[in-house]
Amino acid sequence: MDLGRREIEEIDEELGRKDKAEEGQDEVGLSPGSLLFLEPGTNCCIIAVIGCKTNIDPGIVKEGLKQTLVHHPRFSSKLQVINGVKRKWLKTEVDLDNHVIVQQVDTQMESPSQFIEDYISNLTTTPVDSSKPLWELRILNLKTPEAEAVAILRIHHSIGDGMSLISSLFACCRKSSDPGALPTIPMQKQTDRPRNRRGVLWLLLSVWSVLRLILNTLVDISLFMATILFMKDTKTPLKGLSGVEHNPKRIVHLTVSLDDIKLVKNAMAVTVNDVILGVMQAGLSRYLNRKYGEVDKSKSNNLPRHFRLRATVLVNIRQAIGIQAIADMMKKKSKAKWGNKLGFICFPFTIALPLDPLDYIRQAKTIADRKKLSLLALCTYVINNCVVKLFGSKVSSCLAYRIFFNTTMSISNVVGPVEEISFFGHPIAFIAPTVYGHPQALTVHFQSYINKMSIVVTVDPNVIPDPHLLCDDFSESLKLFKDAIILNNSVIANSN
Repeated sequence: MDLGRREIEEIDEELGRKDKAEEGQDEVGLSPGSLLFLEPGTNCCIIAVIGCKTNIDPGIVKEGLKQTLVHHPRFSSKLQVINGVKRKWLKTEVDLDNHVIVQQVDTQMESPSQFIEDYISNLTTTPVDSSKPLWELRILNLKTPEAEAVAILRIHHSIGDGMSLISSLFACCRKSSDPGALPTIPMQKQTDRPRNRRGVLWLLLSVWSVLRLILNTLVDISLFMATILFMKDTKTPLKGLSGVEHNPKRIVHLTVSLDDIKLVKNAMAVTVNDVILGVMQAGLSRYLNRKYGEVDKSKSNNLPRHFRLRATVLVNIRQAIGIQAIADMMKKKSKAKWGNKLGFICFPFTIALPLDPLDYIRQAKTIADRKKLSLLALCTYVINNCVVKLFGSKVSSCLAYRIFFNTTMSISNVVGPVEEISFFGHPIAFIAPTVYGHPQALTVHFQSYINKMSIVVTVDPNVIPDPHLLCDDFSESLKLFKDAIILNNSVIANSN
């Protein structure tokens, strides 16, 4: 269960600074990304809801954390503010009794799922205690339809980005079938490059690819700057108002079949991300069509003809692709570095009701392929670092705030283990991570685990009072895709 103190002490903490923090150093400066997530308008926390198949023993969990998470520099350091301005990570002793909180609950209550939903909503209005390391684990031994008990891990976003933090969670887990083995995280495959790199055709294709990369990047940077300055999404039933970042959030999730997503993916020769983006477009179109139809129920298509709806996507700009096991991240020469190494992109959604539901995926793939051939994420990461160093984190936060507020929502897709894992001996039924604290009324996260996909929807209930209905729209959209694929295969089979 223990990764080993020597490994953990050898973490390469490249956090956007020129100088690396020396091993054992008591004070470490904050990276530009960490500073961004501590400002009022972008003060964000990550919550991971972990459903377990057995009751959770707090004593076992604390002992496990002593051997793993507590030795990590970011989880054993508190935030130090000097003269109200300069901020550093200060190494401190961790008292697990202050971090592992066992909530006493009535196990005979009528609606445990609603209780947990309300409990998490209340957490989103309570700041993380800055007098200790910025994380906590809450245990609720309360049976729900999906799990026997629930653990809620809350971590301030300044500690690290989603990839780093989810990897740290997986470092606390082991395969249920092999208690000594770390979880297996699938790696994204690199695109095969043509072996024959000679000839005029190859040269022309290379030049054209570089030109497209430059052109797409220039266009994306222009649109990004326009979004900061004046370009706002259309006001819809999904768009938050000023101050939305301070409102309590409601977090719900729904589990769908990852095998269904892969079936659609393989049939259409696309990626899992393309299918997820198609599900998003279809689900949002269904939801908005219903909302606009509440005024005039005589039409089947109630969507406005022209409006802008975009999602802000935080992109990991590390050299390594996909989530790395935390054991690899702790190696000095690993390409997967710790910290907030994030860039921004804005993804436009096509909100419509096409005759063929698979058009949602085709449209998503076209846009996603173009976004891949752009350096916007890297450019925004570099720009943010420069802004923080030249003008301070308040200016950086102001710019990031306008990006979030002028778009409608945020989305994320995180790859999880391919087999059942256990959290310090407690088999996990589901993992549902999300984030709150940014100025948007809607955030959607997709988290894969074994053969399941959790769709986690975080909303401001003042704007979106029916998040469960939105989850159902996403689920129904995936079903429509699957049915369309089966129907197409049937037609092809009959014609042959």
